[in-house]
Amino acid sequence: MTSTVLSPTPVRGLTSLGSAAGVLPEPADHGEPLREARGGLRIVQVRDDLARVTRANGEVLGYVERHDDPQGDRFRAKRFIARQRRFVEIGDFWSRGDATDCFRFA
Repeated sequence: MTSTVLSPTPVRGLTSLGSAAGVLPEPADHGEPLREARGGLRIVQVRDDLARVTRANGEVLGYVERHDDPQGDRFRAKRFIARQRRFVEIGDFWSRGDATDCFRFA
């Protein structure tokens, strides 16, 4: 009898449904965080209102934090400065995607 082991690593640029949306396959319900790829960056949901942004090699670039605003949800991008061991706010955005994209240029 043979068994097949499926890797949680997706085929580059494809989701579990075969589309090019950039969302990695949703893990089995083992309490693992939601993972997403966007523009060469990886986003890992840490809490409901906080996502970690890393490079493919695991280097932490910063966080995207959701916060309430009278006009709706806002997303604050915070860049991690490793040498200084601190965070610098990059800006507030209306979408998590926009907040994540700013790490590619910051």
